[in-house]
Amino acid sequence: MRANTIKYEAFDDANGAPRGASRLATSLTLAAMSLGYGVVQLDVTIVNTALDAMGRTLGGGVAELQWVVSAYTIAFAAFILTAGALGDRIGAKRIFMAGFAIFTAASLACALSPNAIVLIAARLVQGLAAAILVPNSLALLNHAYTDDRARGRAVAVWAAGASLALTAGPFVGGALITLVGWRAIFLVNLPIGLIGLWLSWRYATETTRAPSREIDLPGQLAAIGALGALAGAIIEGGTLGFEHPAVIAAFMAAAVLAMLFVWRESRAAQPMLPLSLFSHRLFTLTAIVGLLVNIAIYGLIFVLSLYFQRINGLSAWWTGLAFVPMMGAVLPVNLLAPRLAERIGPCPTIVVGACVSAIGCLGLLWIEADTSYWTICAQMIAISGGLGLLVPPLTSTLLGSVEKARSGIAAGVLNATRQTGSVLGVALFGSLVASEGEFMAGLHASLVVSATALLLAAAVIGMGAPSRGQTM
Repeated sequence: MRANTIKYEAFDDANGAPRGASRLATSLTLAAMSLGYGVVQLDVTIVNTALDAMGRTLGGGVAELQWVVSAYTIAFAAFILTAGALGDRIGAKRIFMAGFAIFTAASLACALSPNAIVLIAARLVQGLAAAILVPNSLALLNHAYTDDRARGRAVAVWAAGASLALTAGPFVGGALITLVGWRAIFLVNLPIGLIGLWLSWRYATETTRAPSREIDLPGQLAAIGALGALAGAIIEGGTLGFEHPAVIAAFMAAAVLAMLFVWRESRAAQPMLPLSLFSHRLFTLTAIVGLLVNIAIYGLIFVLSLYFQRINGLSAWWTGLAFVPMMGAVLPVNLLAPRLAERIGPCPTIVVGACVSAIGCLGLLWIEADTSYWTICAQMIAISGGLGLLVPPLTSTLLGSVEKARSGIAAGVLNATRQTGSVLGVALFGSLVASEGEFMAGLHASLVVSATALLLAAAVIGMGAPSRGQTM
């Protein structure tokens, strides 16, 4: 009788959890999903503080450091759409847990890397796991919170945790590198991964499987090849020269693979990137803005990390502290953005955010090797503050531009385009500081490119989007 009672209680909730424990289960599911997204964002910024230490330990120049950063974002951008489809087909919980396990194992491989080649390969696997974690964490949250209002709050907590991880990355990285060494920035992922895995296994409930959901393998391979070849051409162009036959061949390969990708997606029964989404004008505009903004911002973060460490001679600890005000501005401005969007409209808010960031870039044009940190701090905060202002309305505008049934794939496209922008920004700006005769000339060129990209993003959304009340 007692066994029957226990069995009854175990399935007394619609989500498969005990009635008394259902609220705890959903809260701990949220904690697991937040850890998954948080560790992905943590590794976006924490690595930048270790660039100089990695270079000194493993050898290699700017190109190798670009690959350490870009390998992660290439895999992240290329696999994220397929990872979401895989979760639909097999079950988001199974795929999410596999992603967390892979991320944790890859982090250990990063920490034990004997040379730059092994580290780059391990970072590539980390990026693949990150692509698995992000869309499937959202799918599990959507499954755990059936009420719209509760789900909205849960997603806000999920996003806020990621913002905190993004902010803490440079500070935590600097502290770990100073106290233990650069390998510790990867070892810190191990306890996070183990806790996240246990919480997911114990409390998350599996989503409904859709065996009919196909995986677009040819499209996936073409996307990886095109993005990898383009990033490789830009990165190696800074070292070998853009007239080098290998660099020219890589550009040509990227162009051919990109055309093959578009051709495949236009004919696939279940494409990884439905091209019909781009028939929505606002969707296309916001995707372009996401690409341009990440080229500008994340490329600059990479170059500024090198500036602080290699030009100003700051330690990893002080470099981490230097980025704290910049990263710390994102979260409070994220919270302000929806209110401003309600007052003036989402597209004008995106324009304001892009222009604020562009002004910050232009304000840094006079930066020199001996410039005081306190004279550039406000400009750095403006750059990140503008980013924090435009991302929430950018995301909501893109999701609102398509029917709700396609919101998942739309969110995946936005993440993919933004990560692609990060890849191109790091590749391009790293090449500028490597190919120029003097680092500072490359930094100034990077700032000009960033400001141009941000102003172009403002123009795209400002002039192309419909006015308030006008239909698309």
